[in-house]
Amino acid sequence: MSDLFRLPLGDAVETGVRWVIDVFGAFFDVVAVIFQGLYGWLDASLSTPPFWVVILVIAAFASWSKGLVLAVGSAAGLLVIVAVGQWSNAMDSLALVILAAAVAIAIAVPLGIWAARSDRVSAVLRPVLDFLQTMPAFVYLIPAMLIFGVGPVPGMVATIAFALAPGVRLTELGIRGVDPEIVEAGHAFGASPGRILRQIQLPLAMPSIMAGVNQVIMLSLSMVVISGMVGAGGLGGAVVQSLSRIDIGLGVEAGLSVVILAMILDRITSGFSSPRPRKSRDTGTGATGSPANSTPVAAAPAGADDPARVEASDAPPRTVEKTPEPMNAGV
Repeated sequence: MSDLFRLPLGDAVETGVRWVIDVFGAFFDVVAVIFQGLYGWLDASLSTPPFWVVILVIAAFASWSKGLVLAVGSAAGLLVIVAVGQWSNAMDSLALVILAAAVAIAIAVPLGIWAARSDRVSAVLRPVLDFLQTMPAFVYLIPAMLIFGVGPVPGMVATIAFALAPGVRLTELGIRGVDPEIVEAGHAFGASPGRILRQIQLPLAMPSIMAGVNQVIMLSLSMVVISGMVGAGGLGGAVVQSLSRIDIGLGVEAGLSVVILAMILDRITSGFSSPRPRKSRDTGTGATGSPANSTPVAAAPAGADDPARVEASDAPPRTVEKTPEPMNAGV
């Protein structure tokens, strides 16, 4: 009886995926070559130098983002990763996170801008984003493995699909949250729509956009660990290996390394999203001890230091009234 009401959705999806592989196989091969090349270059850039060089570079980014405290904390956390022997795996995962997050952000921000400027596009994207955001992460690995095989490339593709939604949503939310009166003022001054977007909407929406970037990076890091199941390697591969061997020590070391990377990336991106106070360029003083950029005071008129003269000059003119003499005054 249940077979009468069974919807063959799985069979239809499998047929569709295999049709896509047969038709667009050459395109997917090109994408795989590009992703594999970029990943290899970035992984070599992070793994080839001595660990202390990479730590200094990351600490410099942390200091630029939030100051010396974050730089010292980031360096200390990375030294812990070196001490537990997970440096190579951590650099593999960091390269995958950076590449996947960069591609996801490059797709999410333009889509968010487009959705903010068109209600129809927003209505079309909303169910797609709901689907991407609520689908279990392991499901993304199945078509990625069928299309790209085993290795870091299917892990990157699944990570991009999984981390895309919050970047689109927060970009659209930030642009739609800009005060309409400011946008109308830009139109009143004759600014083009592109100039209003670049010079008004994007700067005012930047905190929300950077929050979306932060969420994309965090979701990419969480998905990279799951991607270890399809041969992506890195810390995810170490976690999968510890699970298959029931190795508690390896699992704790790899998990702690993931936590440290997540905290460093979160603090750095949140530091770039927070507004910074602007310093005044004119802070000098003049010869009289007053600030150099203060408004000069006009000189007082001569005699202004004499109170009597000031009072006399400010007083209204007096009118002297003569009393008429009586007619018989001379008698």
